[in-house]
Amino acid sequence: MSHALSPTELRHPGTADIDDVPILEVLRRINAEDRTAVDAVADVLPDLATVVDAAAARFRRGGSVHYFGAGTSGRLGVLDASELMPTYNLEPGRVVGHIAGGREALVRAVEDAEDSAAEGQRDAAGIGPDDVVIGLAASGTTPYVGGALDAARRAGAYTVLVSSNPGAPLAAGVDTNLVLRTGPEVVTGSTRLKAGTAQKLVLNSFSTALMIAVGRTYGNLMVSVVATNAKLRERTVRILREATDLDEDAARFLLERSDGELKTAIVVALGDVDPDRARELLRETGASVRGALAAGRAAEPGA
Repeated sequence: MSHALSPTELRHPGTADIDDVPILEVLRRINAEDRTAVDAVADVLPDLATVVDAAAARFRRGGSVHYFGAGTSGRLGVLDASELMPTYNLEPGRVVGHIAGGREALVRAVEDAEDSAAEGQRDAAGIGPDDVVIGLAASGTTPYVGGALDAARRAGAYTVLVSSNPGAPLAAGVDTNLVLRTGPEVVTGSTRLKAGTAQKLVLNSFSTALMIAVGRTYGNLMVSVVATNAKLRERTVRILREATDLDEDAARFLLERSDGELKTAIVVALGDVDPDRARELLRETGASVRGALAAGRAAEPGA
């Protein structure tokens, strides 16, 4: 069955002479088109919020998030997943990026891999009803992504498609369809441009909002960061001072007393409890600093 051509594959009427204008003009046209990506993401924010809420509920139950894509889309998914681990102390396997063609495709084009729905199904093996599967496909037609979404639906997972095609065939049956209306590319069919930029913005927003929703921040502070080197150890001191108004010496002493655990130190300082009680409150509230502080106040006599 044939489908209408995706808008990402159409020829842009405003860039037909792109190879016959000064380079500064080339850059201006690319930049002007890039602005489309920001507006396209703004248009889907209500639906994206639904995805974050669904993912947060499943995440709290122990579920995971899986991105599936080919080429640029796959690389963007792997990038987003890999960056969450150091930033938010995320356990391996909680947010996972899958790319058609596997690891080799991260650094070298494996273009035929995207044509295999069976590979997508295999890569989605083990996904369960508490998981979220997000398919990334600018054209909304990639067989690899379709195979993964089919397997995820059969497993009862929450499914999402992110594409730049209002008529995406892969949208059939997904729980949420995010259509990024980025239109034709400056270079026809080169979806590593604004379609890819819009996908990157969606992934940035989704994963950051998810981490906030599940308590991996306190306010806008990166309180889940793990101090694995000198730079990050200094950052934990700065974050503790920002959160508590302690001076530098007091912050360093408190971190030492809390075995280097930043969240524990914040709860000790703001909740007026000892480190053991702070850890207990954090365990009870899913490692949320704000939740732990509220639980501590609620447990106070007369509260």
